[in-house]
Amino acid sequence: MVKPLFFIFFLPFTAALGIGKLVTSVTMTVFYVLMYYIWLGIYEEAEKKPLSTVIWVLAAVRIVLCLFPQNRWLENDSGVLWGVIRNVPFVVLGTIIVTLYFKSRNKNRHFRLVWLLVTLSFLFYIPVAVAAGIVPILGMLMLPKTVCYILILAAFYVEAVRKQN
Repeated sequence: MVKPLFFIFFLPFTAALGIGKLVTSVTMTVFYVLMYYIWLGIYEEAEKKPLSTVIWVLAAVRIVLCLFPQNRWLENDSGVLWGVIRNVPFVVLGTIIVTLYFKSRNKNRHFRLVWLLVTLSFLFYIPVAVAAGIVPILGMLMLPKTVCYILILAAFYVEAVRKQN
């Protein structure tokens, strides 16, 4: 079967795109670990060792699961099963972060919506992570997810500026 020129042009980028997805999966995990420590610092909470351990274990499990070859990052054929498996610890990690920021939402006006932005980012991300291989148009949901992340970073920035003044 002859492939249209359009598809032949984009085939070399499959591996690069897959590596980008892997790197993004790892950095998103690290971002949520950092959000935990930012929460500790902003609200001047004492570190809770059991909770910190859970955060680190979930992050480590997620990263290890992302490294499994069954994810087929370098192919344009990622399976739904591994999309679900690698995201289970990530969703649990995200749920913990949402809960922490939700419980503290009234203590700092710059962070009162962070819990909602994290929730929305997950609602946009999960369909992409699980089913974009089947329904590629779902990849567009990464745009509003990115907007949520930018708004979270803006809240962190505003708070950092406030603390310096």
